[in-house]
Amino acid sequence: MDPAAHLFEVSLTVDEPDSSGQVFAMPAWIPGSYMIRDYAKHVVAIRAQADGLPVALEKLDKSRWQAAPTDRPLTIVAEIYAHDASVRGAHLDTMHAYFNGPSVFLCVAGREDAHCELEILPPDEPVGREWRVATSMQRKQAEQYGFGTYEAKDYAELIDHPVEIGRLSIGEFEVNGIPHAIAIRGHVRVDMARLCNDLQRVCKQQMSLLGAPGDLDRYVFLLDAPGSGYGGLEHRWSSSLVCGRHNLPRRADSEVSNGYRTFLGLASHEYFHLWNVKRLKPAAFTPYDLSEETYTSLLWVFEGVTSYYDDLALVRAELISAESYLELLGQTITRVLRGSGRHRQSIAESSFDAWTKFYKQDANSSNAIVSYYAKGSLVALALDLKLRLETNGRVSLDDVMRECWRRWGGSGQGMPEDGMEQVSADVSGLDLGAFFDAAVRGTGELPLQTLLERFGVDYRLRPSAGSEDKGGKPGDKPPAPSLGATLAANGEKSVFTVVRNGGPAERAGIAPGDVAVALDGLALTATNCDSRLRSYCDGDELDLTVFRGDELIATSVRLANGPKDTCYLQIDTSADAMAIARQAAWLNAG
Repeated sequence: MDPAAHLFEVSLTVDEPDSSGQVFAMPAWIPGSYMIRDYAKHVVAIRAQADGLPVALEKLDKSRWQAAPTDRPLTIVAEIYAHDASVRGAHLDTMHAYFNGPSVFLCVAGREDAHCELEILPPDEPVGREWRVATSMQRKQAEQYGFGTYEAKDYAELIDHPVEIGRLSIGEFEVNGIPHAIAIRGHVRVDMARLCNDLQRVCKQQMSLLGAPGDLDRYVFLLDAPGSGYGGLEHRWSSSLVCGRHNLPRRADSEVSNGYRTFLGLASHEYFHLWNVKRLKPAAFTPYDLSEETYTSLLWVFEGVTSYYDDLALVRAELISAESYLELLGQTITRVLRGSGRHRQSIAESSFDAWTKFYKQDANSSNAIVSYYAKGSLVALALDLKLRLETNGRVSLDDVMRECWRRWGGSGQGMPEDGMEQVSADVSGLDLGAFFDAAVRGTGELPLQTLLERFGVDYRLRPSAGSEDKGGKPGDKPPAPSLGATLAANGEKSVFTVVRNGGPAERAGIAPGDVAVALDGLALTATNCDSRLRSYCDGDELDLTVFRGDELIATSVRLANGPKDTCYLQIDTSADAMAIARQAAWLNAG
């Protein structure tokens, strides 16, 4: 390691290289994040040697190298630049080291099934003097949380164990006798006992649904807790999480704050992936081909269904109230309603196009695409409620997921493209073709209001109260006229980042990237936009001035009341006994 230069030195030795010239390759993407990342671009130097003597190494393409033939053990040494602070890459500095396997480990072509040993060495002192190692990889010759030798049965497993190294706060707990741990990197003051207790409750709830995977003998949450940030990536025996340190509970806290609720939902989401996508996966991913895009229309199942169960697990584990859960659900509905792309792209198409659209979003994305996470979770909700309602509570999405797990969880074959639809019909005995045509392959609105009413939940819509309004609540400010655009601070400038189809700003000729100057003769900024708009009424026509590049553009904009695209859900206190019973069975299943 060279922490100051952000360089990992990775040495790979093959005892019996291919006699015709061993080929090595780096993955182009990482499972769970469906975008070509070309990890080989971070290799800044690479060489080959045998018995201490150089061996010629030829680069074949963007991510493959071939060594000259040799009958001696062959060693490849690569220097890899690591300055990606996300959960998808590698990061090294004087504060810590973190890496995902695909970003640092070359694959030995033809030897993918070979047993792997990994020796992790500390950096030169004084850097790293107090560092510990957290990973779910099996130890061979290493103390717990220590440097040394680890092992994996093959390359696929090797790259499925991210590693966090640094000054770590570690908590441990068990779930059904299986050791679990959380290792936190960052300057944190956390109530570790409460954190472990709450994570244990979430994990137990998840495990009660599908049962412990047969090969699950340990699990580690790796948490990077900076000042701000959010993200996660699933692995078979662990997960990598990023969440701001202010979201974690302190010893003086007693309630579940909104920030802590966010963290618990993130941890719950990644833990549910133990089953859904890490072991039960699309047939197209069995096995993974990490050299190029792999297409499936099922990402809505593996991310959307997971997104449905993540917050549902919190209310089922009695960590949050039903009202708190409905607030989160209202926020998800709001996110979907605020994107007109839901009318242009189905979630099956969103899944298939993830490589080129969802993971490569631009200023027009909200007008053109829909999230298979968010809308996928609402399709899962609609399917769950529909199954419960039309089978009189005999069948739910829980039963469908159990049957999917039984069929494909450990088979190695993967779910076929029509698998979720077929299992839902088989388990329930219902004809669900029209539902899947409309909800998964169609672009219409979901029948959430009708379904939720049968479960004692009022579905309400209102206009947005401003840029900070995420939905989920009735709203404490009156709605204001809308520009139909998002204005965001960019340094000292305020830039239009999103211009919604058919809205006032689009009709006025405003484009993404335009810099706001003035509205009605007064300065317009991201900070004052909401309060400025409250001074006007629907239909008011105002002068709007922007910079496009270095050109000043003056136009006229006619304000309009915002659409009712903000959702909040409330328990219907007048619901009948059947609706209340359905609600209880749904929110507290098991």
